Amino acid sequence: MATKKQRRTDEVKQKKTRKKRRFLLLSVIVVASVVFLAFFFITLFDYLYPPAKGKQAAAKRRDKQEVTLFFSDANERFLVPEKRFVPQEKEPEAQAQELVQALLAGSKTGLVNTFPEKAELQGVGMEGSDTVVVNFRESFAATHPGGTTAEMATVYSLTNTLGANIPVVKKVKILVGGKERESLKGHVGLRDTFTMNRELIVPAAPPKEG
Repeated sequence: MATKKQRRTDEVKQKKTRKKRRFLLLSVIVVASVVFLAFFFITLFDYLYPPAKGKQAAAKRRDKQEVTLFFSDANERFLVPEKRFVPQEKEPEAQAQELVQALLAGSKTGLVNTFPEKAELQGVGMEGSDTVVVNFRESFAATHPGGTTAEMATVYSLTNTLGANIPVVKKVKILVGGKERESLKGHVGLRDTFTMNRELIVPAAPPKEG
């Protein structure tokens, strides 16, 4: 059996061990709290006072403009305007790219899309001061349904969208795979440039009486 002195010694050791554990636990809690508070205040500071680049990036994300896209009506006879917000760009070719991507994404209001689902944009550039060149990947022509009506809708939904939203754009040139094509799918020629065709835009509804 342990002597009285040994029991007291063991008790003292146990108390010291418990104190060390409590001190260690308290130290961990304090350090974790300090780290959390430091992270919280740094994050809060960056949010309230973002660096210059952060401010520019945030401003760019918020800086959008309302544009008018053109899709087909249910009978695919006319082009119907649809309002949309897209990122605002300073350069015409960059703005054109945003508009084309929005067209490829399709209508958000139930209108008929004028581009095949698998159509992909390869690039956009300016030729001279008033002509935008839109270059699509081969999938654009390969998956297009063809036909005069469908091809006209595609060409002029693109042309009218770019012409209506970018003041300097007067003409649109369409390339496929970086090259000119005789036609999109045998009906509408692509050798020449295109200009806005307002006659294809759906006629305005007559004013209601009274």
